[in-house]
Amino acid sequence: MRDDLDLDVYKILLEKRLAEITAGREAQQREGAPVELDQTKVGRLSRMDAMQQQAMAQASARRTEVELQRIRTAISRLRSGDYGYCVRCDEKIAQKRLTIDPATLICIDCARAAEGKTHA
Repeated sequence: MRDDLDLDVYKILLEKRLAEITAGREAQQREGAPVELDQTKVGRLSRMDAMQQQAMAQASARRTEVELQRIRTAISRLRSGDYGYCVRCDEKIAQKRLTIDPATLICIDCARAAEGKTHA
């Protein structure tokens, strides 16, 4: 358990973000609905535009699911007393980093190491 952090502040931030995302999911689900392919009702360009919008909405929904999982994991770690420690190296995550992204699960050093591996 981190004594140097006000865990209630992070809990409030995480729960607020979770509520915001959950509220916005309804709109995403509507935008990701199947595209009508009846050529008598919709022109070719309109269908292409609708399909592109659908693909973008689906990609956004996938990113939202990842963020929701990160938030739920962070809330779970708050409850278990593991919040604020890197899941990779078990070192403390800097308070400034947690303030910027309360759902972060890794320290800056591990994030940089992972970034270096993806760009190599």
